[in-house]
Amino acid sequence: MIYDEIKRVARDKGISVYRIERDLKISNGTLSKWNNASPSAIVLKKVADYLEVDMNELLEDKQITH
Repeated sequence: MIYDEIKRVARDKGISVYRIERDLKISNGTLSKWNNASPSAIVLKKVADYLEVDMNELLEDKQITH
């Protein structure tokens, strides 16, 4: 899920989701909704650029399901 990937990357970089939203002027709680709703490409690109990753990395579902 997109939000889970954002959280993972942000955690690895020592950045909180709140800080991402604040710095990018995204409404509080917006990113957490992205597991159930699709973000706009423009906002997703801003988040990816902020985290210095490719957008595709945020779109990949790395959870292993059995």
